[in-house]
Amino acid sequence: MSEQLLRQIRTLPLFATLNDDELARLVGSLETCVVPAQTLLFREGSSEDYCFILVEGRVAILKELGTEDERLLGVRDAATFIGEMSLLAPRGRHTASVRALTPLHLLRVTRADFEDLLKHYPQMVYDLAHVMSERLSESENLTIRDLQEKNRQLKQAYNELLAAHKQIVEKEKLEHELALARQIQRSILPRTLPNVQGLDLGVEMVLSSDVSGDFYDFIPLSAQELAVVIGDVSDKGMPAALFMSLTYSLVRAEADRHRSPAETLKAVNHHLLGMNGDEMFVTILYGQLNATTGHFRYARAGHENPLVHDAQACEITLETVEGQPLGLFDDPVLEEGCVTIPPGGTLFTYTDGLTEATDDRQRFYGPERLRQALRANSGAPAAGLCRAVWDDVAAFVGRATQQDDMTLVAVRVGPDLSSGSVQESQFDRSAGEAE
Repeated sequence: MSEQLLRQIRTLPLFATLNDDELARLVGSLETCVVPAQTLLFREGSSEDYCFILVEGRVAILKELGTEDERLLGVRDAATFIGEMSLLAPRGRHTASVRALTPLHLLRVTRADFEDLLKHYPQMVYDLAHVMSERLSESENLTIRDLQEKNRQLKQAYNELLAAHKQIVEKEKLEHELALARQIQRSILPRTLPNVQGLDLGVEMVLSSDVSGDFYDFIPLSAQELAVVIGDVSDKGMPAALFMSLTYSLVRAEADRHRSPAETLKAVNHHLLGMNGDEMFVTILYGQLNATTGHFRYARAGHENPLVHDAQACEITLETVEGQPLGLFDDPVLEEGCVTIPPGGTLFTYTDGLTEATDDRQRFYGPERLRQALRANSGAPAAGLCRAVWDDVAAFVGRATQQDDMTLVAVRVGPDLSSGSVQESQFDRSAGEAE
């Protein structure tokens, strides 16, 4: 027996009180074992009637081996007992698994050897109790640290859950706001169009995924005269819907005063300045159309220029002046114009969401393609003309998501025309979604 081995064994607290002869006699009675790395010495829950003294090498003490909850309790180096708890625990079951991390040199201690040691060396009982106390303390500290880490993870998961819940609440709140905004648009905009002899009216309105502030209106001023209105409020969501509702109501109220288009818009602007705390604005085209003469007198506050075609679908050129939207300036610059729509001719107005519709390559639909669609469908009634233009836009954008509403208004003029019962505007359709 080597002196080195005896020195290593003597470092064990249990054998510190043995003299050299006693220690040599003990070690000589034990079986020597050599095992390779990764050998499983004990499995948690198994029952053996022996333990080991680790002379050389390192082992890992593991709980829940081979499961999702597997965790490392500790690493034991040379000069230590391994598996002795099974000789003390009821029915000799191991409380943890032990795996070799390196090749091991071991001394096998049977239950009979262990009991003989305790019988002949009573002092070892106290030493063993001390070792067990230290290991239990180490295990307890590890358990506490493990619980603290799990508590930290649970707290983090709880905070993440709270944040996710808050996002869900905010999302539901936003969706509720958008639903209210859409309802406001539904309740305010005309569901059917007026029946005016000599005029054929058509509208197509397509909402984007978010509600913004497009609006239109036809306001009878007399038996032969009709006010045509189209507007586009900046921003989106509930604020835009409310601002649109306010502007829509103000235009109707001022139109009843039978002022000129420019005077009407200036009066609306005056009211908006006193009610606009969020610096929102609206572009509007407001015109007065005589069904008998085809005379259309209009004012434009930063809105898209109208398009006018004669009966042969030839465009009538209109002079344009850059105007300013309502709601921002005390005295906005307005473009005022007059045009006579010949019999069989058509007035077409729209919001910029139409010409700025984009396909999946971010190309704009644009004014030129709009003109082509109008010429190609010039023989259609006003409602059919609006529908044909929308179909062309939908074919162009495909599945690309659109960020703005699109509103199209068409008015055909002719002595034998009447709008009759016109289809309802398509509020429920989403921009970029072809039917």
